[in-house]
Amino acid sequence: MYKVDLPVDESVQQAVERRRAAEAERKSRIFNTRNRVIGVDLRALHKQQEEKRERLEMEKQRDMAHDLLRLSLDETTLQQKKEEEELRRELARDLVQYRAIHQRAEDSRDADINYDRQEAPDASISVSDSALGPASMQVFLGEGINENEKKRAQMEMNERNLRAQKEEREKQEREQKNKELLTNRELVEKDLRAVQLNALEEECKRVARIALSHYNQAQAEERMEKERQERMRREAEELAEVRYIVTSDLLTERPEAAKRIAESSAEGPRVLTDRWKGMTPQQISDIRRKREEQCFEKERLREMERQRDMAWDYHLTEQVRQQEREETRDKELQRERRVQLDKYNQQLAREQQAHQHYLDRQLYTNRPTVQYFTQFNTSSR
Repeated sequence: MYKVDLPVDESVQQAVERRRAAEAERKSRIFNTRNRVIGVDLRALHKQQEEKRERLEMEKQRDMAHDLLRLSLDETTLQQKKEEEELRRELARDLVQYRAIHQRAEDSRDADINYDRQEAPDASISVSDSALGPASMQVFLGEGINENEKKRAQMEMNERNLRAQKEEREKQEREQKNKELLTNRELVEKDLRAVQLNALEEECKRVARIALSHYNQAQAEERMEKERQERMRREAEELAEVRYIVTSDLLTERPEAAKRIAESSAEGPRVLTDRWKGMTPQQISDIRRKREEQCFEKERLREMERQRDMAWDYHLTEQVRQQEREETRDKELQRERRVQLDKYNQQLAREQQAHQHYLDRQLYTNRPTVQYFTQFNTSSR
């Protein structure tokens, strides 16, 4: 057997290299503590979110484009339908007009059968049968008889049709002109009516302005009259007040007037400051006596206030002392509880140290080496 050098299949090697590269990229992504958050690939999640957002945006844009396309197609379809309907109506009108002009029932070949308006054809022949042989029939029954008369009748009929069409067209033109004249006349009448209405409106506005000006003038005159009367009334009142002040007891300073007013007052005797000329010795002694009584009363009230303040200060001092004694007792209790808690914590610490010493020296004697820890996290699967 001869050894033949067969070409090596590189696809398997490329697939292996691809898997190795993917495994290396996966390891770098999974074992990277900066990008790993409790086993979650944030970058991949963010990429998925971005892709989903882009996909949704593209779908939204596509739906909007489809909606616009549907609207444009609907508008085009409606426009085409309208154009087709308009064309169909035009064709129907043209067909009806063509039939009315060129396909009348009285112009058909069998009009004589339907309407019985034509006479029987003249079967007479200008040449006698004796002059013609038995086999010399040149004109058959119903053929070539009165052909010239038929042509002339057809021409006359065409002339009548053309004349009727011309008259119809002229009639339509006259009607159109009459309609235009009527429309123009109506527009002129409307314009004249609008001009008249505008003139009437302007006249009404002018009359209203004149009436308003007269009313405003009357109001102004009335206001001026009221102001004049008010001014005269105010001047009269001021003059009366000046006269009263000049002749009143304020300027004359009569003590009899002051005494009379005080006696007639409902409040009893009182001092009128505008007429007061001084106090009597009796009034001065009464005022001094009242002042002394007020001083004694004020001193008595001040002494009572001082005693009440002293009693209140003593009460507050006792409360502060009681509060201080309670705070001292609370601090002592807290210190005792803290000492007991410290003793309990020390006992727990000694028990924990003994338990840890038991675990380290007696239970866990076979400690793992570095090779034990390096066997983990070597693959991404």
